Amino acid sequence: MRKRSVTIDGHRTSISLEDAFWAELSEIARARSLSLNALVAEIDHARGTPQGSNTGNNLSGALRLYVLDDLRKRTISRA
Repeated sequence: MRKRSVTIDGHRTSISLEDAFWAELSEIARARSLSLNALVAEIDHARGTPQGSNTGNNLSGALRLYVLDDLRKRTISRA
């Protein structure tokens, strides 16, 4: 488990995630030409929308579910 600080809308917050999730989030951000902060902010903003209603109540849970969803989509597209 690793705790990192990120900035969302100008506010610093700390998030604890397992290293594997941080690695996947970094890869997703790189593939989308985003900073890690920008990707985390995007996921955080989606939590408040109907489309993001499946992402859990807390940010760390939302990040884990986002990674899982991204990995599923990539797996399906390769099949």
